[in-house]
Amino acid sequence: MTLGTLAFFILASSLFPLAIGPDSKLLQAIAPGVMWVTALFAALLSAGQLFGHDFACGALEQMLLSPQPLTVIVLGKIVAHWLTNGLALALLAPLVALQYDLRFSDMLPLMGSLLLGTPLLSLIGSMGAALTLGVRGGSVVLALLILPLYVPVLIFGVGAADPAVTTEWSRANFSLLGATLCVAVWLCPWASAAALRIAME
Repeated sequence: MTLGTLAFFILASSLFPLAIGPDSKLLQAIAPGVMWVTALFAALLSAGQLFGHDFACGALEQMLLSPQPLTVIVLGKIVAHWLTNGLALALLAPLVALQYDLRFSDMLPLMGSLLLGTPLLSLIGSMGAALTLGVRGGSVVLALLILPLYVPVLIFGVGAADPAVTTEWSRANFSLLGATLCVAVWLCPWASAAALRIAME
């Protein structure tokens, strides 16, 4: 699923410069928003598989029987999901941003906001994946559940990466992303583990 996620991110982000044309100012203005939206949908595409394979092969039952706390196991899966999806997206972002004629100084905040924001997408996605595990039409339900929760992450991420905003506003959005991440690291694994226990009963 990682290659599919990365391919979606690259292709979707690359369509906008082709459609808009060689208007450098417009491309620079829309770059943070476009890349954050495509990263968000790429994360949504991969979130459904977070526990799906384990549920299908029976590994999830073994996790529940493990002496290790389920919250720790879930956190490990979230970290693995971010390393193979979110981190890869953040590292690819400067290369994709070249199509938007972004300066190097503007690429750093974009990459930084994605490095801070994509773990949030994985954490929130884990809750949705756990709640919709085994549900018919789970991908649609998953999108309806987690897209509203993704909106604040999108707003803070674009605000932190937007080259048109002041440094103080960018720092404020980075701080909000960091604070939200701290809360999510504590809350989301616990909520996901509780949802998995309910789903397996």
